[in-house]
Amino acid sequence: MHWQWIVWIYVALLVVGGLMGLLKAGSKVSLISSVAFAIPLVAVTFGYLPPIVAQVIPGLVAVVMGVRLAKTKKFMPAGMTLIVSLIALVALLITMPRP
Repeated sequence: MHWQWIVWIYVALLVVGGLMGLLKAGSKVSLISSVAFAIPLVAVTFGYLPPIVAQVIPGLVAVVMGVRLAKTKKFMPAGMTLIVSLIALVALLITMPRP
């Protein structure tokens, strides 16, 4: 699988997760933060930002959600987002070309 497909799938999962947070819990912050993380990833796929950003963003999301999981001890949504972010990060590390 080409690394850009992995980025698009991750973007879709981020935005859907943000929408779910808005619809189920009324959390505007969930939607805003998911879109804020998705925008640079979309810019990477169109070549506006360097590909390394596609590895940094899932790493940042994983750290943020790991801290949130440790604080709340609730698997949803932090634990699920952490797992998805780590899978995306590993897949990108494997599939992206080395500079």
